[in-house]
Amino acid sequence: MRRHLICSCMILMVFASTSVQIRAQVADHAGHAPPEPVPREILDRPVPLRTGIGTVHEKVSTSSPEAQSFYDQGLAYLHSFVWIEAIRSFHQALRADPNLAMAYLGLADAYVGLHDPATARAAFERASSFEKKLNERERTWLAIRDAEISYAEDGSNADVYVAYRKSVSDALKKNPNDPWLWIQRGLADEASPFTHGQAGGVDTLSFYKTALTLAPENLPALHYYAHTCESIGRINEALELTAKYARLAPAIPHAHHMHGHELLRSGRTEEAIQEFLRTKELEDNYYRVEKIPAQYDWHHAHNLQLLAMAYQSLGQMKSAGKFFHEAFATRAYTEFLEYNRRAWPEFLINRRRYDEALEASRELTQSPFAMARLAGHTLAGQCLLAQNRMDDAKDEFNAAERESEALAPRVAAALPYPTVLRAQILLRENHTQEAESLLTDVEKSILSMPGPDAWSSSTFELETIAQGAREAGDWNLASFTARNIIEHNPNYAGGYYAMALVAQHAQDSAAESQLLASAKKFWSKADPDLPELAAHKKLTGQP
Repeated sequence: MRRHLICSCMILMVFASTSVQIRAQVADHAGHAPPEPVPREILDRPVPLRTGIGTVHEKVSTSSPEAQSFYDQGLAYLHSFVWIEAIRSFHQALRADPNLAMAYLGLADAYVGLHDPATARAAFERASSFEKKLNERERTWLAIRDAEISYAEDGSNADVYVAYRKSVSDALKKNPNDPWLWIQRGLADEASPFTHGQAGGVDTLSFYKTALTLAPENLPALHYYAHTCESIGRINEALELTAKYARLAPAIPHAHHMHGHELLRSGRTEEAIQEFLRTKELEDNYYRVEKIPAQYDWHHAHNLQLLAMAYQSLGQMKSAGKFFHEAFATRAYTEFLEYNRRAWPEFLINRRRYDEALEASRELTQSPFAMARLAGHTLAGQCLLAQNRMDDAKDEFNAAERESEALAPRVAAALPYPTVLRAQILLRENHTQEAESLLTDVEKSILSMPGPDAWSSSTFELETIAQGAREAGDWNLASFTARNIIEHNPNYAGGYYAMALVAQHAQDSAAESQLLASAKKFWSKADPDLPELAAHKKLTGQP
């Protein structure tokens, strides 16, 4: 069976559209209940007005300057994905003006960000109870938010999606000079309300650009325009935009994290690490001061994983392992976040630490979420295969297949598992042509994934495939994959090292020497005991 993979953003979109039904189906699995979402007690806490989060303003119907200020603060947090503080701010606005319907609509939007359509719908109903008191513009937003929540509730319904987009387009016909409507039009162009500006394409550029033309200082438009640029590969432009975002919102962790995205993609890895560390510092201070557990902030583990991959790309595996493990230890409250915990066992497999990887993978197989169990069984199988435990590896493959069949078809089709394990088993059983066909398709899919997370993880996914090809004696696949690594990320030493091993096998000493020199240059800041450097010394006889 050949799977056709799609990008990580699409995985999120496909999963999120069925998240409500999935949560209902996984009330318990192997004795593990799914973690609860952010407690109401945290979301209801009072909050002060803050600085450094960016200036965002949208005039709403209230006679209370305090309510207007907290509403604006809620918008600033909302459009920087700080869902908890957005909700707290909108609640604070309602304390100042209990009749502020737009604050309820802000709450509805933020709860969609938390993947909680049911609570979003309840907030919308409170807003709609004030409909007679709303002005025409606010009634327009009432209709848009209603349509958006309907799509969050039933993402598989194409008619609901069309109705959502139409509600925004109709509003724009009446108010073409409203930048907030153009921003919403960009968001509506994505195939899920849960991606919230992170899955835009070429079409969304014009919407956000129009918003910026109408309101040059509109921070949400700048943020989403930058995301779209990075998704379609306009990295230089995204680098400039994210630098501006971080300057305008220095207290927002995501602003620094985004700039780190672009620095990493531009080969400025050490600068990227500083941005990711700054993000971590802001987040850790926030958790300590506000007494909020890190597990309730979706961004925390996400940032740790990018930080770890940045260290990994430099060959600093001790630091990489530290942050991968910290992210793995953070309990996830959504299926997609739980699925992302696979990064730790994937790192361990890449470093050939198979016993540890097997233990972490088996922890994932006990997850209440099917996507994580699928990844866990597949990764456990890869560990067992590397330990020459073929029958056990096949058992894990069969378990992964069963998990895949239990998922919604669109979700299963979006995941890379268990195709790689199947191909690796085929390689070990000398079914080389079939295995190569599968892995060639996988590599094409990996390389086509947009976005900074996928770009970074693709480097190491390819590296692990190359390792497996060499261990199975498939030097054609090893060469093909090594070339893909170098083309994908020309600043990564591991690609040149992988190609040097291919050259060594082919007894091409000149190419081997040149490639090893390139690898050593890019590993100049690596851990002194990095195994590849020790192998380099053995191959070249150099100190």
